[in-house]
Amino acid sequence: MQFCNQNFFVAGISKSGESSARFLLKRGAKVYIYDDFVSDNVMSVMQSLEQLGAVIVTADAYESAVRASDVLVLSPGIPIDNALPVMFRRLGKAIIGEEELGSLYLRATAVAVTGTNGKTTTVSMINDILKLAGKNSVMCGNIGTPLIGEVENLTFSDYAVIEVSSFQLETLSSLRPHVAIITNITEDHINRHYNMENYVFLKSKLIRNLRESEFAILNYDDERVRRLAELTRAKVIYFSAERRTDGVYYADGDIYCSGERVFSVSDMQVEGMHNIYNALACIAAAYALGIDLQVAAKAICEFKGIRHRIEKVYEKDGKTYINDSKGTNVDATLKAVACMNNDTVILLGGKDKGYDYTPLFEKLKESRIVHAVLYGENRIKLLNAAIKCGYNSLSMCSDFYTAVYIADRTAKSGQNVLLSPASSSFDSFSGYEERGDAFVKAVKAIG
Repeated sequence: MQFCNQNFFVAGISKSGESSARFLLKRGAKVYIYDDFVSDNVMSVMQSLEQLGAVIVTADAYESAVRASDVLVLSPGIPIDNALPVMFRRLGKAIIGEEELGSLYLRATAVAVTGTNGKTTTVSMINDILKLAGKNSVMCGNIGTPLIGEVENLTFSDYAVIEVSSFQLETLSSLRPHVAIITNITEDHINRHYNMENYVFLKSKLIRNLRESEFAILNYDDERVRRLAELTRAKVIYFSAERRTDGVYYADGDIYCSGERVFSVSDMQVEGMHNIYNALACIAAAYALGIDLQVAAKAICEFKGIRHRIEKVYEKDGKTYINDSKGTNVDATLKAVACMNNDTVILLGGKDKGYDYTPLFEKLKESRIVHAVLYGENRIKLLNAAIKCGYNSLSMCSDFYTAVYIADRTAKSGQNVLLSPASSSFDSFSGYEERGDAFVKAVKAIG
């Protein structure tokens, strides 16, 4: 891709958009920048990019800038069927994303992780494993740091551990990791991808262009993921908590690789079956990368978890407050619920992502959840699902902070208050991080 003779239209000035624009401007490209929601922060970023030579595109100059551009660099927050990429497609112009742009110039060994849940934890564990093994490794992608912002700093002897979302996979085709991991595939983002077939297809893109010298690490216990082995030429390593595979498996409290015991899960600091699955995937990745498995085991056992994922954040009056703001879909919330060893009041709600919530309430009836506080934009849909399931231990309000107050007053000494919304945060917050921070602040402020 030649920079000085091509014009780029960067749409969506988030972290990825800003990083893409800076990368392109540094190489002499003409860059148009556009965002359909210009907050004070976005405008500040756009003005700083303008000083570097970027052209700010306003709504009235939209079409002329599109026609003058050769390549659209699309933010993962903008759907591929949005009017802007549709216009580029009709004009026969290229559409890429920030991770695609980064992939074209990546020299480091890539380890890429996708899946509905477990991506961030798996990426974090693998990064810790590589660092403990003495490797220079960075986490990037959907985990927060754009890949394009790291490619210049990484050499052929380094490692990039990349979290890849389904949104990023819409515009990603050149990434060919040495190790690709698919953790699981459950219902998510149906409001964007329309149906599960499209969602599964996007996840499968990560392994479709792997070569025979590369590795696809797949969850054998997830039927959708297991079937994807037919789509890749790579060496497949399965991991399982239900059967003894030829790859990595869990049995009798221990994790095994190729039939050899590696470590006991009782030594792990993070709990829950979902973290056992994450550990299995990480041991498989270490094996594929030729890392000493005892070094990998040590890193996994020392891993303390990630923020906003089943994170104990406060204790007061005998009550424990747990932030699982990262539980943005039904499957993630059910995994959090399964970790509750005491009776728990749960906060559910936010922006709907197209789910059927009846399976959630059916499972809640069998769990330690004693009360649900429904809030947010999708509270009525949640209420209808609860009624349909005969789940009636609940309260409802519209405001997040009111919901936290109700949950606090409902919970008794010895119980938990769990924020695990099974919903996106975008009805009231900029992301799950802001929602989780707001939860912590709110519970500490309640007298």
